[in-house]
Amino acid sequence: MITVTATDIQNNFGHYLQAVQQGEEIIILKNGKEVARLVSHASSVSFLTDSLTGVLKHDYDEKAVRAERIDAYENPG
Repeated sequence: MITVTATDIQNNFGHYLQAVQQGEEIIILKNGKEVARLVSHASSVSFLTDSLTGVLKHDYDEKAVRAERIDAYENPG
């Protein structure tokens, strides 16, 4: 995971877009606070699909699922 400022991503967008295409996740900061996350389309679709599976099965604990998904995507492998 890469953390960058909003100004840095604005000035070097092509560089960070390539990083996302190669599987990196970019956290964007504004005034020192996380405001956005840039991930590949495939990763975002996977995240949503995994989250919705529990909802559709009526087996869904929002807090547990959110913590599990965030951990999986922030600490792959």
